Amino acid sequence: MLDLRAQFESISAEIRTAVDEVFTSQKFILGPHGEALEDEIARSCGVRHAVGVASGTEALELGLHACGVGLGDEVIVPAFTFIATGSAVSAIGARPVFADIEPATFNLDPEQIEARITPRTRAIVVVHLFGLSADMDPILAIAGKHGISVIEDNAQSFGAAYHGRKTGSMGRIGCLSFYPSKNLGAYGDAGMIVTNDGKLAERLRSLRNHGQTGQYLSTERGWNCRLDELQAAILRVKLRHMADWTAKRQVHAGLYDSLLRDVPGLLLPRVPAGRDHVYYLYTIRVEGRPGGHSRPNVKGNEVRSDLVQQRLKERGIASMVYYPVPLHLQPLYASLGGRPGDLRVSERAAREVLSIPLYPEMTSAQVERAAREVRETAHE
Repeated sequence: MLDLRAQFESISAEIRTAVDEVFTSQKFILGPHGEALEDEIARSCGVRHAVGVASGTEALELGLHACGVGLGDEVIVPAFTFIATGSAVSAIGARPVFADIEPATFNLDPEQIEARITPRTRAIVVVHLFGLSADMDPILAIAGKHGISVIEDNAQSFGAAYHGRKTGSMGRIGCLSFYPSKNLGAYGDAGMIVTNDGKLAERLRSLRNHGQTGQYLSTERGWNCRLDELQAAILRVKLRHMADWTAKRQVHAGLYDSLLRDVPGLLLPRVPAGRDHVYYLYTIRVEGRPGGHSRPNVKGNEVRSDLVQQRLKERGIASMVYYPVPLHLQPLYASLGGRPGDLRVSERAAREVLSIPLYPEMTSAQVERAAREVRETAHE
């Protein structure tokens, strides 16, 4: 799915120089590379402030807390996403309220939000999934009407845009992940929170460092989740290459589109007008029979995407299912009472999605071979 070695080989000299600078300085926590990266990321996202943290998950936890979400509150979350989106809500004592997605984009359906708002609702977490922005204008309008915060989970879509605005810049805060597999990936865990709210940024800087506002002076309970200098230095090198890497991802995606668009039973990624897709993943839908069961409850029922995945594996082509179990059906949230059939679009997506290889260092020949194998396996 991803060849990180190929990427490292192309920038290894720059990476080694940056890492050596950190070793020479012996400044490892909250140093100059971290500060510089914050400035660079803020500019890239079109916001005034960025606060480096230790992971994308902790970006969500700190961000929710700083936005006033706490014990007993409710947060609306899309059901089709990685578990961290929901577990960050749970980690601060709030309750995730799961909503369905749009079938064409896999992102939160704005029409599903208003019916889930209660007096306890404090925030909406909007996930920009697979590299594509959610439909933000109606979501922001609903949030504004009810006076609740919008938090953008931008872990997968750094650099994507919605009608000229960068993902992460439209809500009260945006949360970034620099997990190694991301388009902008560290060599370990790392994350960042971006915002236009100066007071909120100041509080986030305190929260990431034990709630300290001065040396050994804490005004509230905080976290220990600072972005370290080694990761910041590595990310600064990679950030210089992001425009080129994104362009290559888009070229590869266009080639996949042209080679797979006429395959019966396959639905390709859709990019609505006004949005720029950065293709963290190239995710197709392998249509199966309508209805049926979610993947965790399959008892002899054929899931066609599983069959295609197995056939691709036999032919030496990697593929992955992101995500086979929607959040409302996760064992973690059994106590919330979610049942199969509650969120049908998310459940169908979980049965049908299949991500195939796409990364900047792929050659056209590799893309063409992967597409050829997908075509053949889908016909079998």
